[in-house]
Amino acid sequence: MATQLTPPARGRNLDCSEAEWQARQELAACYRIFDLLGWGESIYNHISARVPDEDNAFLINPFGLLYSEVCASNLVKIDIDGNTLDGSPYPVNKAGFTQHGYFHRHLDWAHAICHVHTTASMAVCSLEGGLQPVNFYACNFMGKLGYHDFEGITVRDEEADRLKANLGNNRILMLRNHGPVVLGRAVPEMFVQMWALQRACEIQVATMGMGKAIQISDDVVKVHQRDLVQGQVPGTQPGEADFAAWTRRIDQVDRSWRD
Repeated sequence: MATQLTPPARGRNLDCSEAEWQARQELAACYRIFDLLGWGESIYNHISARVPDEDNAFLINPFGLLYSEVCASNLVKIDIDGNTLDGSPYPVNKAGFTQHGYFHRHLDWAHAICHVHTTASMAVCSLEGGLQPVNFYACNFMGKLGYHDFEGITVRDEEADRLKANLGNNRILMLRNHGPVVLGRAVPEMFVQMWALQRACEIQVATMGMGKAIQISDDVVKVHQRDLVQGQVPGTQPGEADFAAWTRRIDQVDRSWRD
């Protein structure tokens, strides 16, 4: 008989702090939003978030479940050495732990991290020159991306140092021939960066399929990046209003992520 990977949700009866439960809810919402937007990849890929008020502990998806099955209580709590901390019966994707554990360990600002294999973002990661200044959204990221050459599936600890070195001072690492890793100070910030990056990649792929794209000058890119903050909802943190709006949307579809 196959292993059962979908036991009944434990709901708020999960033994954890209120801060951890709120973090679980936020991360579970993020998984469902990614699923709604078509950013899942069967049972693969991963989004992680630090557990508030706990050193070296973070939450990640159960390996074997679709993003549509992730809920607050079945997220797996692990430490940066890969040890399960909450008694979860689920395994964790080794590739997810190798990337996320290393970044969470060494980057104190990286509270939320995602890695995706969307068609558009993988296509741009596989393109010589990578993301180019050919559309509104791409201008957000010019000079703010790291690139890492493909070395195979990211399961070897010795590759982690090179991942961090190639990220540099940026918050997005484009894994060539593979897909992006997006890091943020909070889940909403990471989400809105992923959303804008995905749009930039989709538009670049569409534009280049039509012919030669118009390149935007460095001077205009600088003005665009300078003025970006003016496009944010006043009084909110980066991505906060976007994430709240998409959370309302997934609640209209299925509220089981809250369990």
